[in-house]
Amino acid sequence: MSKDIGIDLGTASVLVYVKGKGIVLNEPSVVALDKNTGKLLRVGAEAQNMLGRTPGNIVAIRPLRDGVISDYDMTERMLREFIHKVSGFSIFKPRVIICVPSGITEVEERAVVDAGIQAGARKVYLIEEPVAAAIGAGVDISRPDGHMMVDIGGGTADIAVISLSGVVESASIKIAGDQFNEAVVKYMRRNHNLLVGERTAEDMKKRIGCVFPKEVEDSMEVKGRCLLTGLPRSVTISSTEMMDAFEEPVERILEAVHAVLERTPPELVADISLNGIIMTGGGSLVDGFDKLLTARTGIHTVVADDAISCVALGTGKSLDSLNTMMDGTMNISRRRQMS
Repeated sequence: MSKDIGIDLGTASVLVYVKGKGIVLNEPSVVALDKNTGKLLRVGAEAQNMLGRTPGNIVAIRPLRDGVISDYDMTERMLREFIHKVSGFSIFKPRVIICVPSGITEVEERAVVDAGIQAGARKVYLIEEPVAAAIGAGVDISRPDGHMMVDIGGGTADIAVISLSGVVESASIKIAGDQFNEAVVKYMRRNHNLLVGERTAEDMKKRIGCVFPKEVEDSMEVKGRCLLTGLPRSVTISSTEMMDAFEEPVERILEAVHAVLERTPPELVADISLNGIIMTGGGSLVDGFDKLLTARTGIHTVVADDAISCVALGTGKSLDSLNTMMDGTMNISRRRQMS
């Protein structure tokens, strides 16, 4: 029999979990193709290295935007490559469970299911990101106990209150890692007349990015193109400047957390203040995010141990309950089953 597969289909990267093996693939969601022939050249890490560096006939595309499919054909081809990579040639098609943002529309949901089927899945199930993140972080979601998850990925930030295996209140906003990078690019242009690329911005975010004052200030040298002279120039940027750059997207995420808390039933809010808030996703690794949330909400916040893999691990763990998922607790609230 073919193995069941769990896929965390993210804007920035795709993680694939194979039942019995764990996470076997973690690659960027990038596809490189030849514009003239439409031929798929590279997928994942190899395609990412081509971003912003390709000759005229080769384009590198990110087929997912803001957590949803923006280029259906490319998403399907990318999924097919990844599924083939992890399952090889098999007579049996795998059952696949795919993770989606909690704010997804029915049309977007349909596109994910169809792309999964076209890419070679026998059946496709969907699980909401915050639910998967909670399972991956080791929360027992089946109990009548409120837990708050803040999952900040590449394209979306998903905030949800989970109790009894379901999402009680949630918000999904299109502000996450990508917007942090954009904020850095804008800041450099506005404050230093320096044009930097997305990859440089990502590097700055990882190395010196912070959203809460650091005890010891960090800095790094950043190279880019001077907007005044058009020539290469380098400037030194401090972590405090990064805090200023991130201010707008961070405020938006904090507002969303606040809004979800305001709509949550009081009993569950009491649970959350006891259990704390758990952060997952690559965006939660920006230095000081947990401290900032704690300071703003008064609720103890922690970043889950393996924050980047939490959603994929949770998606993988929920493979065990695939047989019960027709009436399933994991399914998205508007569940629909493709056979």
